[in-house]
Amino acid sequence: MDKRRVFALAAAAVFVFAACSSGGTPTPASQTPASVPPSTEASGEPGSQPPASSAAEAATVRLQLQWAPQAQFAGYFAADKQGYFKAENLTVTFVPGGPDVVPQAEGSKPNGPEFTISWVPKVLEAREGGSDLVDIAQIFQRSGTLSVTWKDTGLDDPCKLAGKKVGTWGFGNEFEVTAGLLTCGLTPGLENNGDPKKQYQQVTQAFDMKAFLARDIDAAEAMIYNEYAQVLEAADPNTGELYKPEQLNVIDWNAFRVAMLQDAIFVRKAWLGEGNNRDVSVRFIRASLKGWIYCRDHPDDCVQYTTDAGSQLGAGHQKWMMNEINALVWPSPVGVGMIDPVFWQQTVRVATTAGIIKSPPSIDAYTTDLVKEALAGITDDTKGADFKKGTVQVTAGGN
Repeated sequence: MDKRRVFALAAAAVFVFAACSSGGTPTPASQTPASVPPSTEASGEPGSQPPASSAAEAATVRLQLQWAPQAQFAGYFAADKQGYFKAENLTVTFVPGGPDVVPQAEGSKPNGPEFTISWVPKVLEAREGGSDLVDIAQIFQRSGTLSVTWKDTGLDDPCKLAGKKVGTWGFGNEFEVTAGLLTCGLTPGLENNGDPKKQYQQVTQAFDMKAFLARDIDAAEAMIYNEYAQVLEAADPNTGELYKPEQLNVIDWNAFRVAMLQDAIFVRKAWLGEGNNRDVSVRFIRASLKGWIYCRDHPDDCVQYTTDAGSQLGAGHQKWMMNEINALVWPSPVGVGMIDPVFWQQTVRVATTAGIIKSPPSIDAYTTDLVKEALAGITDDTKGADFKKGTVQVTAGGN
């Protein structure tokens, strides 16, 4: 039987950037910037801003990013630069994440950021610890998590990692890897006189690929939009040329039915129920989705917006990242920001089977009401059914 079918059955500097800073007139996400007369903005005609925006009460909110500024968050930067936040009468401050920041913890604080970007299983774990974060818009429609090994090792299957050194990150980023290996009956603990046929040595991996490039670990965790590219951007000491994909084995956890939902927009349930915060949330979602539509159609602009937002990554690496991020968002079969209930249930199943959470979350862990209302105010293509991932030239060091 195909192993994939078996697996399927088994089961801190503060960075502040005000979103009103661009000062430009907002434009439809599928068009290039252009002047839009105020009368058109209020008309409700195709391509115009929703009428409610002009009368909406002003609000200032914060967005907690999951990591430092990079193309992973380009849609929000585009919502700023294209004036979509401003059109919704919102002033948005971006709060960076990083290796020492746990975004779901920050967003769960009573006085924490109003909006938080995090992965669903991390938030489900936090909810069992008392958090009331709710998924109000599911931006990524598929997972970007990989494990990579060298082709010459023959480690081309998760079950072959028994007795090996497996790199994973902390802070909940490792969940898919450990859950995937568990479908093979493999658990960590080899270093404690474990069984090399049933266990592996789980090595805490830095958020880079240095240990993998040095062959200090047999398998490395990598996001397809970041660390995987870091390997391809490095030079093979044996040839002096950049590494090529054919020198690697790639374990895509989407293919083994252990992938879980990743980047989503979360808010605290208590905050959502206060005052006009529900309306603020709809407006924030609408502007953000327009930003992601813009990045789908104008990726090069969004690479620049990311650089303007403070990213220190090279232009070549950012182009790779933007291309891969778009492929995680698009196509969105039921509309960008909507939650695929099948993928949600898979996330819950994997999370419970792997012991990430003790039991399935309550029904209020996510809602689609807000994103549906936001989508109703967008006239551009919100599904991207014809989206095709582009081809990006790998550059040395990502420069």
